Amino acid sequence: METRYRSLAPRASSLSVVLFIAAPLSLIVPMICADEDAAAELASFSVFPKVDLAQLSKAECKPVRGPASGSSRHLSVQMVYVAPFPPAQLLAKMREWTPAQHPELKVFLHSDSATNFSQLQNAPDNAAVRYLISATATHSADLQLSAREMSQLPGEGTSFATAWTRILTARAQAFASGGSTSQPLYENVEPAIRPSDELNGLLRGQEKIRRQFADFLDATGIGRGAGSIKPEMYWELLSADEKGVLTLGVSYRRSGSAGTIQTANALYYASGGYYANLTLQQLWPVEVEGRASTLVWRGDMVSSGSVGSLRGIERIAAESTMIKDISKAVTLFRRDTGSVR
Repeated sequence: METRYRSLAPRASSLSVVLFIAAPLSLIVPMICADEDAAAELASFSVFPKVDLAQLSKAECKPVRGPASGSSRHLSVQMVYVAPFPPAQLLAKMREWTPAQHPELKVFLHSDSATNFSQLQNAPDNAAVRYLISATATHSADLQLSAREMSQLPGEGTSFATAWTRILTARAQAFASGGSTSQPLYENVEPAIRPSDELNGLLRGQEKIRRQFADFLDATGIGRGAGSIKPEMYWELLSADEKGVLTLGVSYRRSGSAGTIQTANALYYASGGYYANLTLQQLWPVEVEGRASTLVWRGDMVSSGSVGSLRGIERIAAESTMIKDISKAVTLFRRDTGSVR
């Protein structure tokens, strides 16, 4: 299974040593405590019991398999790294970066608009997109749509772009007014799939993560109705399992105590490939060798029908592919933005 994700120790110089020795103890101790508190909080809910900030600041990201959620169709991956910027600056870089600038990530189109789908008129001509165009024209059962949406697929005089603009616009408007619970079911799947149930299910069985982000997720309304935090909505055309897929997504962010930031990114609609995807991140301000930095935890969770039937080595291979995809995306982000020393 191939899925796309949206995504993200140097030696001390003599000067830094002098500054450390000369600095008032009242300034040093709080930062040491803050770093220890961040590491302790990370250990309390993640699969990383201990971290070395200096080592993380220069190492390549190495995602690891996350805990099971209780459903055979769910996979999860976690990673941790340190970026040489304070959290607010790193968040700004995350918001500016898009995977569409890297062809190897196979995100063909990306738009930060939930109302403008005009780019579909200029979809690239490649095998993945041709598959999606063909599946649309033949009303393929592979497409994840409601019965009403299936009836809106191209007929005589209706183009691929026109049909999908109509479908995606309606889904985006429904989400804006009522959250993921307002999304039509995938009715050509047996049994029918409700996207909001899939988003909720991704955290089922991962109680520590759910508890860590509970207040934030309640404010976003992910998996439920509209929340109090306004989402930033977007759409993408990408490749999953070498097949073109259209997705609708939302991202949220919230500042917490002591300079921390939590973010959430949810793909609440996909025309194929997977049912739903959720990426959570927490950013802590830390200091690494005298430089203001950020400790980042990221957790990716995906629900896919194709995963549910996998067992043994096949499931391990799917997990490995997910780990590889996420590692590639975050590595490219860090290199593009100078987020690795």
